Amino acid sequence: MEIIFASIVPAVLSAVALTCILKKTDLYSALTDGAKAGLSTTASILPSLVIMLTAIAMFRASGALDLLVSLLSPLAKLIGIPAECIPLMLIRPLSGSGALALGVDIITANGVDSLTGRTAAVMLGSTETTFYTISVYFGAAGIKNTRHTIPSALIADLVGFVAAAFFTRIFFS
Repeated sequence: MEIIFASIVPAVLSAVALTCILKKTDLYSALTDGAKAGLSTTASILPSLVIMLTAIAMFRASGALDLLVSLLSPLAKLIGIPAECIPLMLIRPLSGSGALALGVDIITANGVDSLTGRTAAVMLGSTETTFYTISVYFGAAGIKNTRHTIPSALIADLVGFVAAAFFTRIFFS
């Protein structure tokens, strides 16, 4: 099985090279044109990403995250979400790597087989880094008006968080 996975990249590169040869296309020019397009896309979305990552750092450093956690804990407990998972719910729509780091902290503190650790793991797999995704794709497409995208995506994230807590409690309690 490992041999199959290890041969996927060389197989794809060989298929691309063979296609270029059969179509009599200059492989080097095609690769450099693709790299130029990739760099152009990166340059267009970079400002959005820098602003978003700066806002996340400011949110965490200001203590606003801790304040929101203390305010939301009673409501989370009422609907069956472990209080330790609230920071994950607040960071996940903003940053995948930040949410993953919080998930690791939750699992390390509570244990892999704990209800809280399992809930955090399911939450990570059931939701999206909404603002990151929107900033990347809308930035790349040049869309400035997100209209109903953000509220809809945040509602979907909330449903994913609540469903993750609910089903984790059903299957693992």
